[in-house]
Amino acid sequence: MDAEFLEVDGTPIAYRHRPGRRPGVVWLGGYRSDMRGTKAEALDAWAARTGRAFTRHDYAGHGESGGEFRAGTLSRWIDDSLAVFRHATKGPQILVGSSMGAWVALRMIAKLSGKRGKRPPIVGLVLIAPAPDFTSALIEPRLTEAQRRDLAERGYIEEPSAYAADQYVYTNALIEDGRRNLMMNGPIDTHCPVHIIQGLQDPDVPAAHALKLASCLPADDLTVSLVPDGDHRLSRPQDLDLIIGAVEALIAQAG
Repeated sequence: MDAEFLEVDGTPIAYRHRPGRRPGVVWLGGYRSDMRGTKAEALDAWAARTGRAFTRHDYAGHGESGGEFRAGTLSRWIDDSLAVFRHATKGPQILVGSSMGAWVALRMIAKLSGKRGKRPPIVGLVLIAPAPDFTSALIEPRLTEAQRRDLAERGYIEEPSAYAADQYVYTNALIEDGRRNLMMNGPIDTHCPVHIIQGLQDPDVPAAHALKLASCLPADDLTVSLVPDGDHRLSRPQDLDLIIGAVEALIAQAG
């Protein structure tokens, strides 16, 4: 399936939409990931087998989308996601957010709810190694004085990546924008059931972060699956089965 493109604020955003039964499933990838990753491809194959609608996209500066990665912020990537969501999906949906994608998912629900408390068309959330507030909670506390100077003077820092040949870049704009999008400073009303899947061997998003997120969510609509030997990727066959099983359970719950 070739990508289609939707222009968002002058930038072509690549997406793929598989028509099918509802509730559909929407994939939201992580920082510097793309919609052709192992988990997204596994969900697409599952959707094809089961006749389920499935939508995925690349944020600006990611994958097949246009734009410069260093110009990106969470707010921009939320806007990309909302634009694709409104353009490509119809009816009830389940959001599956991986790492930063979990943050995007939670902010999408807040924006779709609106100021009047309108119930969004989201009937379930699967959050994989969820990293809401990661700029403030996971990056800023470990910055060295030299890195803080680089952020102030150069506007960015670079760090080695375990997932790509080139280095990860974190910009001052990303960090400042993250402070404007914090989610874990109070109760989070998702209006739907949530299933968190977290590896206990995750070197990037500690299990304590996922459990703190869980403490912000309504307990009666929450499932937490801890994978003792799971890492941040959670892309092994058994991990993929767990993710798909969580999606299927939320579909069944939605009726």
